[in-house]
Amino acid sequence: MDVLTNRSVIKEIMEKNGFTFKKSLGQNFIVNPSICPRIAEMGGLTPEMGVIEVGAGIGVLTAELAKRAKKVVCIEIDDRLFPVLDETLKDFDNIKLIHNDILKVDLPKLIAEEFVGMEVCVCANLPYYITSPIIMNLLEQNLPIKSITVMVQKEAADRICAAPGTRECGAISAAISYYATPEVLFKVSKGSFMPPPNVDSAVIKLTLHDKSLVHIDNEKLMFKIVRGAFSQRRKTILNTLSSSMNVSKEETANIINSVGLSTNLRAEALTLDDFAKLTHKFDEYYNK
Repeated sequence: MDVLTNRSVIKEIMEKNGFTFKKSLGQNFIVNPSICPRIAEMGGLTPEMGVIEVGAGIGVLTAELAKRAKKVVCIEIDDRLFPVLDETLKDFDNIKLIHNDILKVDLPKLIAEEFVGMEVCVCANLPYYITSPIIMNLLEQNLPIKSITVMVQKEAADRICAAPGTRECGAISAAISYYATPEVLFKVSKGSFMPPPNVDSAVIKLTLHDKSLVHIDNEKLMFKIVRGAFSQRRKTILNTLSSSMNVSKEETANIINSVGLSTNLRAEALTLDDFAKLTHKFDEYYNK
């Protein structure tokens, strides 16, 4: 399978099947032969596990996953790639290709039907333009999956894995920390792709929590608070939360102080536990 990372082989396969890159789908094929084996290995696969892959490209990562897992289900939105994949993955009998948009797939049903009795994880080289929606879609459904190992734009990786109090920390960091423990596994240079993107990438792993780190009765409200707190990063949480939650500054200050926080803090300084406490207090305020 190493030949599938050879630029001349890729061009030959593309020409044979009349395939051209579609910019709107963020297609960049991996040409560095060391990348996909590392993703598959660090994804923690075992011979008894099932894997969901988002997007197959020409099947380089798909093949590496299939070597290590019991079954791979790949969801590919571009049907022009299926003749290519029929050729490049013909030696494997544990791969199922599904033509669909990952954001439209009934994932609970897919997992129940395709991975009976298996632990499941997600591994993928995600298109940059839709990274956050895909990751949050996977997390918010509370799927029975063990981990998500994906390649994303380096800047996105820094945001997703940022710790509270750091400059990179944002709403996505806080939201993901509610569901999983994120870590950057390794960086990938833009020269590892064909065509090369404008920026470098990184592979990250999100290990899902066995149980929630904080107790939240109203998840929807918490995520509204998180988004509101980060909506204007230079402003204090007193200003951003008063505005986004439609609560007077006096009442907002009371809520913030009641959980032991200063009204002068900015959102990046808040921990997941802080957001949980604020959620309980705002919930009480709205329901009093």
